[in-house]
Amino acid sequence: MVGNKLKRGLGRGLSSLIGDEVKNIETNKVLITDLTRNKFQPRRNFKKDDLQELTNSIKEQGVIQPIVVRQDKSNENKYEIIAGERRWLASQNAGLHEVPVVILNVDDVKSLEFAIVENVQRVNLNPIDEARGYQRLIDEFNYNHEKLSQFIGKSRSYISNSLRLLSLPDEVLQLVEKDELSAGHARSLIGLNTANVIARKIVQKKLSVRQTEQLTRQFRDKKFKLVQKKDPNILDLQKTLEEKTGLNININNKKNNSGTISFEYSNLEQLDKIINTIKRNY
Repeated sequence: MVGNKLKRGLGRGLSSLIGDEVKNIETNKVLITDLTRNKFQPRRNFKKDDLQELTNSIKEQGVIQPIVVRQDKSNENKYEIIAGERRWLASQNAGLHEVPVVILNVDDVKSLEFAIVENVQRVNLNPIDEARGYQRLIDEFNYNHEKLSQFIGKSRSYISNSLRLLSLPDEVLQLVEKDELSAGHARSLIGLNTANVIARKIVQKKLSVRQTEQLTRQFRDKKFKLVQKKDPNILDLQKTLEEKTGLNININNKKNNSGTISFEYSNLEQLDKIINTIKRNY
């Protein structure tokens, strides 16, 4: 019975990752100071209002859902949080000295999977942090869009659109992280050289997503006129590469089948990824 109660307490997303092993797992109490942050935590910022609301709830009812942890590799006397960092922070704010935990023996891949499920499926994760979590699974753990789609339970197009946000300039990404721009606004800016300028205008004029789409359409139409004469097969290949990489790609194929292919990157991390990919395959 302990296993079934625990499984329900963890929620559908987390319990599906634990599987049948949950039958052999019990809830423990540990000192709040014995827990350390998850190095794979995709969430960079926690909203103060949400954290305060959770703090108030913990003061009244305690920590209802246990925090999922694993042994800290760098300190055997500590535990690294896998899922439940918000509960840990709120518990500190509430003045608790101990918190209930579930101790699991999992590797780095599973730890990141837990962190993403905790945030994406159960908490409204910032779209940029969400995209970075997906990108980390791709870069460090050999995930592809199809595997991500099956794991997260979202369509491949959702995953691709999420990752494409990372191609935006850092200034635009920061506006999304601060909730000054929505993901809908940001998607309208993907592929535009003037994304920074337009983003600032959106914020200043408080434009809706619909108004933003109308504003950027003139730039889209201009760009389309330049590429609409391309061979449909080239355009299809270009689109496929963009979906796989999350970058803006332009293929210029001449009549004699010579030409150029260009990758548009917005930061050094994306440049390093392109270079490393080429080095590994050539």
